Amino acid sequence: MTDTSSQYIKKAKKHILRQTGKALLDHQMINDGDRVLLGLSGGKDSLALLHLLIHFQRVAPIKFELATVTIDPQTGTFDPSPLIPYMASLGIEYHYCKEPIMTMAEAHLQGDSYCAFCARMKRGTIYATARKHHYNVIALAQHLDDLAESFLMSAFHGGQLKTMKANYTIKDGDLRLIRPLIYVREQQTRDYAHYENLPVIIENCPACFAKPTQREHMKQLLAAEEKQNNNLFGSLLTAMKPLLSKKSA
Repeated sequence: MTDTSSQYIKKAKKHILRQTGKALLDHQMINDGDRVLLGLSGGKDSLALLHLLIHFQRVAPIKFELATVTIDPQTGTFDPSPLIPYMASLGIEYHYCKEPIMTMAEAHLQGDSYCAFCARMKRGTIYATARKHHYNVIALAQHLDDLAESFLMSAFHGGQLKTMKANYTIKDGDLRLIRPLIYVREQQTRDYAHYENLPVIIENCPACFAKPTQREHMKQLLAAEEKQNNNLFGSLLTAMKPLLSKKSA
């Protein structure tokens, strides 16, 4: 590795740390004594967030606990089990939950997409795990690209100005959800995972990739527009900031 590339990587790592730290502070995501449960899919985003939170756990003036949970949907094409020894090597408390989501969808899916059904089932299992083991904060790894796509989908298809929130308490009042990567671009998590040689597991769900989704369409639309406007995501973040700070859902 050349000195120039080494400096570039060091700068990129500092940038993602700074943006994540700013999000944590701006939205008061983690408080002293919090018990944080990270939803870990094994993808680049959640693995990057895991290591960023480990860093902040080490250097932050507050003390918080960190654990992870993975939902294995048992689709036959996605196997996150290599995360089990990896998490053991990090010494992080780990909850590995098997849920036959594809089979459940075939039996119970009515008037909903498989992706929406899967997301709802995974979220329910994460909530149950948090409650069982007394975690009060759930960390999710959606980034700025995800927020922008959700913003456009809501405006285009729902007629509402909405996106994912940065920090909010769920309706039952016992859990908070946080998204520390809200200022981070997807390319940054991809680069970070590469630089840190993280064991990324590629999800290959046949239901998700069988046909283009609205989200994929928005992703392509944003990519095309960004070629003409370098500050597109900066402008979108400014537009979305009032929507990020709502505290409850």
